[in-house]
Amino acid sequence: MFRVFQHRSSGTQFLELFADGLLCFIAVMLSAATVNETHASLSALAQWVTPSLLIIAAAFSLLMALLYSFVGLYRHRNLAIVSLFLRVGFAFLVGGYLTYLATKYIRYDGYASRLIAYALLYLLAGLALYRGLAWGWRQAVGTRRVLIVGTGPDAQQVWSDMQVGDQWQGYQVVGFVPTAESGMIDAAGNGVKVFDRCRQLTDLVREHRVNEIIVAVREQRGGGVPMDQLLDCRIKGVPILDFAGFYERTKAEVPVDSLKASWLVYGDGFVQGSARALTKRAFDVVSSATLLFLAAPVMLLTALAIRLDSRGPIIYSQERVGLGGATFMCLKFRSMRTDAEKDGVARWASKNDSRITRVGAFIRKTRIDELPQLISVLRGEMSMVGPRPERPTFVSQLRDAIPFYDLRHTVKPGLTGWAQVRFSYGASLDDARRKHQFDLYYVKNNSLVLDLLVLIETVSVVLFREGAH
Repeated sequence: MFRVFQHRSSGTQFLELFADGLLCFIAVMLSAATVNETHASLSALAQWVTPSLLIIAAAFSLLMALLYSFVGLYRHRNLAIVSLFLRVGFAFLVGGYLTYLATKYIRYDGYASRLIAYALLYLLAGLALYRGLAWGWRQAVGTRRVLIVGTGPDAQQVWSDMQVGDQWQGYQVVGFVPTAESGMIDAAGNGVKVFDRCRQLTDLVREHRVNEIIVAVREQRGGGVPMDQLLDCRIKGVPILDFAGFYERTKAEVPVDSLKASWLVYGDGFVQGSARALTKRAFDVVSSATLLFLAAPVMLLTALAIRLDSRGPIIYSQERVGLGGATFMCLKFRSMRTDAEKDGVARWASKNDSRITRVGAFIRKTRIDELPQLISVLRGEMSMVGPRPERPTFVSQLRDAIPFYDLRHTVKPGLTGWAQVRFSYGASLDDARRKHQFDLYYVKNNSLVLDLLVLIETVSVVLFREGAH
């Protein structure tokens, strides 16, 4: 099947999106009933349930779902209470006002201001009730009990990661099963057992009510992993994932240190057929042309500010590596002094870099400096979404240090990307390695839906100044 609309997003996220949209629709309908002071009889319903009202309710649902996404409510799981209220308040204000304007435009036969005000009140009450019920359901269902096969570095990594990060909520490690791989897990004092290697996996699954098994062993050949026991567990319906597959599903990245070429060869993904290429190119042309038109005033003001702030060219061009390893000239608004690399040595930009100008600091944080790259997107040298293009000097260094680095060059580089919205900053080899894990996830799972998700999350990153590029 052509990989145009496929993307492995969390089912919970789509459920939340659907539930929130439904709440918005119901809120508008209840608001209309309240404003019209009617009861739910058939004759009363016919009076105020009009096509224009249904259009308003549907538009309100779509708009609020998009705004929730833009402010990062589906991206973050454990927001601080102040941040949560600020984001929800922003969505309510913008969504309410835009819906009010739309209601006036289509000439709704009623009081538009009262309709929207009551809708927002009903929505607020519905959100509180729905989120409370969802929290209660999660508490009743309990955690997902995980058994880890292995006690080596990968098993230690899974255990360490599960102690932090909101993406691991709902998981509980019940124990580890040793294999021939050397290493001993450091989990003493945390109620996590290291079982006897002679124990049968099926017995452990039954006794400890295991919901999932993670095989965190780097070398699985030579009988190091009890494959026959894993097969028995799988036949009994227990999901089994290897280290790379588990991280891909839970963290939306692919761990390169433990990655094997066979996993990439035999796994799904990396589908870039003609339908996907045509859809992506059409999306790039339409979106970049639209953004260039909308951003023209901002680009003019930015050019003026750069000219007044420091000497040097307004647009800075730099050689970058693109699709298939071919180079192209990447365009950006100049954000650094003209003598930033006067010694001719290429350097990564870092946070609070002294080479960045006053205007440059602002346009880098808001990503305004990236806007000239829309021209590169129109030319076909870049895409709206993809791995960020690196300089040839850095590519030669990273290719030797990071496994499977050249896989990022199998797709066009992007104006924004999965790594940019999932990882805050990349100014070192370790940061580049981590960002590559997100880029590898994008290359493997790239689709139109994933592109849209990245663009939506980019809005959240820019609005709330989360990270940098």
